Amino acid sequence: MKTCTTIREIRAEIKAHKAAGRRVGFVPTMGALHEGHLSLARTLRQYSDIRVCSIFVNPTQFNDPKDYEAYIINLDRDKELLEHEGVDLLFAPHVSEMYPQGYQTTVTVNEISKPFEGALRPGHFAGVATVVTVLFNAVSPDVAIFGEKDFQQLRLIEQMVRDLQMDIEIVRGSLVRDSDGLALSSRNVRLSPEGRRNSLAISRGLFAAQAAFRKGEISGAKLEEIVTSSVQDVSGATIDYIAVVREDTLERVGDVTDPCRILVVVKIDGVRLLDNIALD
Repeated sequence: MKTCTTIREIRAEIKAHKAAGRRVGFVPTMGALHEGHLSLARTLRQYSDIRVCSIFVNPTQFNDPKDYEAYIINLDRDKELLEHEGVDLLFAPHVSEMYPQGYQTTVTVNEISKPFEGALRPGHFAGVATVVTVLFNAVSPDVAIFGEKDFQQLRLIEQMVRDLQMDIEIVRGSLVRDSDGLALSSRNVRLSPEGRRNSLAISRGLFAAQAAFRKGEISGAKLEEIVTSSVQDVSGATIDYIAVVREDTLERVGDVTDPCRILVVVKIDGVRLLDNIALD
């Protein structure tokens, strides 16, 4: 695996591969890799000849500077994991490479960025859309994969690529759970042993709501209440939101009549845990 730290370097590598007729696939990450990220790299094998991953902790998507300062990655460890998966290229730029002095452009995706994470974390999605645009311009992928765990982010990227007519196929990567049901996240390591056990109330509630839907319950409010009750059964949990939404627009629904998801963010031990489940 070759590591590039500048846009000039990664563009030269990509240009050579494309000249040879190879299809380029891309997985952007912020490091602190876990099985969820690695599953995206493996899935990308089905769609591309050359697999590129990036590791870049993007400062513009942190609305709280303390969260950015607390974000810790181990680049050497992450490189080993990617090499083991057979990734071909790693793009690991410095902040000054992505945002050179005098940088003043921001990409925004309007409606889909407003609710939920957008409302609670002002500026977050503008940071996401901007950095992904810069990464896409640097890597020029034919296909890119984003995980379903951050579902609002996934929909934001899909919308942006469609609206700006980027010639990039966006593939949805399945949400990966631990054996006990907890959605994998780099934040999970910050949970205490008790918090880790309590966090399972999130997935229990989601699975219970999905089962109720499959048995005929279509009321969004009742499905939300099933998840809420599960979370409220454990101590130290604070609900940011639990919402049944349309998959395409992320609008909250009264009854589930179209493809929908239940979106959840709960704080446990002060750690924000994102999860969701499809109602299918």
